[in-house]
Amino acid sequence: MFSQSEENYIKAIYHLEVSPNKGISTNAIAEKLETKASSVTDMIKKLSEKELVAYKKYQGVKLTFHGRKVAANIVRKHRLWEVFLVEKLNFSWDEVHDVAEQLEHIQSPKLINQLDALLGFPTHDPHGDPIPDKDGNLNMIDKKLLSTLKINEIGLCVGVEDSSSEFLQYLDKKNIELGKTIKVIEKEEFDNSVIIEINQKRISVSNKIANNLYIKTS
Repeated sequence: MFSQSEENYIKAIYHLEVSPNKGISTNAIAEKLETKASSVTDMIKKLSEKELVAYKKYQGVKLTFHGRKVAANIVRKHRLWEVFLVEKLNFSWDEVHDVAEQLEHIQSPKLINQLDALLGFPTHDPHGDPIPDKDGNLNMIDKKLLSTLKINEIGLCVGVEDSSSEFLQYLDKKNIELGKTIKVIEKEEFDNSVIIEINQKRISVSNKIANNLYIKTS
């Protein structure tokens, strides 16, 4: 059993780890959790004593095998609850994150396994992020940012890099949804904005938007 604060730290490190072999700086963790570096140092000591992280000066923090498994389980719970809120309780995708942040700390493996089965064992959450299975495995898909597509390239919108409420609400206004086909019509050299075709309509999206939408091409 771990405290909510400990779980939040473990999850933050999990999200920051691009590679299990590369350490994460305490400053990066502090920025992720919007806290002081001194607070991170204190927590890292506690997590290290519980063998959840390994820390070496100048090499950063890494999750241990056990820590990674714990983190994956927290992420699994969070993303399953997001699916439940959207599919069963009619929440919109911009409303679920904060609620799932609270629900992810429930300590009942049976409840989560039953929830997984109820939802039909989903592999991705409403934002397109992969859901770890009970063993921590992820079903990754090949995807790339809209900004990297070439003119006339076509693909399915499968995820977002920015899952903030503001960004998701903006996408709703533009009728950009996961599962929709997007075709790149034109790319502006001046500001790197992109003209796309979606829902049989052509719209212009900024470079910032194009850098936050994931596309799966054939």
